[in-house]
Amino acid sequence: MRWQQSVGGAYACKVSDTAPLITAAQLLSDRLRTLPESALRRGAAAEGLALACELARRAQLLEFPARTPRKLPDVGVFVVGDQLAVAAHDLAEILREVDAPGELTEAVALVRAAARRVTASATATR
Repeated sequence: MRWQQSVGGAYACKVSDTAPLITAAQLLSDRLRTLPESALRRGAAAEGLALACELARRAQLLEFPARTPRKLPDVGVFVVGDQLAVAAHDLAEILREVDAPGELTEAVALVRAAARRVTASATATR
């Protein structure tokens, strides 16, 4: 948590440091982008998409609590890394603006757990 400085020099509000979420998600999305198709189809892409969907759902609920979240579409195994990166950045931006204690920690834990599962599925043999 850090304080964001306003135009007049006074500190106006606290802002969450979302770097741990962005870093973890970026590492995983880069990993997904570099995996061969066979590893993506063995489960890595499904893990990445499930995580992207969950991060997008959380971001939508924080930004628009009265709305039903829209589902992130499955547009193919080769774009899952990009979907994950966008969903993580969206959630990080919302977390910088709202007071949601524990949400950042939970999101980072979700990303790290998914990264472990992606690594396991990518290294599994057929």
